[in-house]
Amino acid sequence: MKILVANIGSTSLKWRLFDFANGGEAMLHKGGFERVSDYAAAIEDCLSQLKQAGVLTNEAELAGVGFKTVIARDVTGCVRLTEDVLRAMEAYNGLAPAHNPPYIAGIRQFARRMPATPLVGLFETAFYQWAPEPAKRYAVPASWHDLGVRRWGFHGASHKFIAERSAELLGRPDVARRAQNLYRDGGASPVNAPPLRVISCHLGGSSSVTGILNGVALGNSLGMSPQSGLPHNNRVGDLDAFALGYVMRSIGLSLDEAERLLSKEAGLKGLSGGYADLRDLQAQIAAGNQRARLAVDFLAHEARRWIGSYYLQLNGLDALVFTAGMGENEPEIRSLITANLDQLGILLDPAKNATARAREADIGAPDSRVKVWVIPTNEELVVAREVRRLLEAQ
Repeated sequence: MKILVANIGSTSLKWRLFDFANGGEAMLHKGGFERVSDYAAAIEDCLSQLKQAGVLTNEAELAGVGFKTVIARDVTGCVRLTEDVLRAMEAYNGLAPAHNPPYIAGIRQFARRMPATPLVGLFETAFYQWAPEPAKRYAVPASWHDLGVRRWGFHGASHKFIAERSAELLGRPDVARRAQNLYRDGGASPVNAPPLRVISCHLGGSSSVTGILNGVALGNSLGMSPQSGLPHNNRVGDLDAFALGYVMRSIGLSLDEAERLLSKEAGLKGLSGGYADLRDLQAQIAAGNQRARLAVDFLAHEARRWIGSYYLQLNGLDALVFTAGMGENEPEIRSLITANLDQLGILLDPAKNATARAREADIGAPDSRVKVWVIPTNEELVVAREVRRLLEAQ
């Protein structure tokens, strides 16, 4: 069974092709295009590359195409991407303006090009379906909750991969199986052993922290939209709800302009005065830019705040995991986040941390009670696995 996973951005198309033949799971090909202006042409070029590489004879060999979809009204989990589902995604375009519109456009292009091929979405919100109810709520009137005002959580595929892989590394195949089969079993499979407690830190262009108990998420620092939680490259993160109205009235901003500023000009970019990429921030810090220093310190501060919250919810911790672009590649960020946590049993080995980049590594000190790991995420593999399960079940 060959499954293509397509990752669609506002101007990009990236893909990975997986083969699940004979009970295995092999990645046959990966590639991508930036600065895409014509998605129909990009899809044709993608298929051409797969054929030229000899991993696909024609698109009829594809059992399905999987997408890491973000959010839709009243829809989550792993589902066939029908027009009804796409309309449900359109209903939440305002919550994910950088994600939903390009995904919807790209999915429709795939549907036109391959009308007989199943298109399947694994929603980023899916991993949080079994979180405790208080972790999914805001203290708003019931009518607001009925409209969808709730903590959805995102980066679900990434944190689910960390749930699976960390359980394997900790020698808990029971928890690894539970995490892998979560969407099939609904989080119901029992764990008849001591609890396994993991905090996953997905740190990149957008960032989030998730607490995971026995392979199931307790919640996520992202809330109703991908603009919440930790500060992101150019998206605000957490903000007092009344701040928006205050600023709009004070300087005469329209709602559209205020939302644009919060989703395009805020986050690390807003704090630093225009620098969103960590490499640029580090260069500015070296040059003495105190606003850049504040931006990096604020990111670490917010990550620690959420780690502390989940540490208490989990009643302890077995492993702290760093993943995604910054989490996998930036020793300074990991060092700032884990500083002075020895009383919680979290101790970093500076030498191991300094050399751990884009590879799986144990960066904890020998006497750290909590394992501290770098684990490169594999969201596309999670999507491909869930697409395979859905298609086999149907």
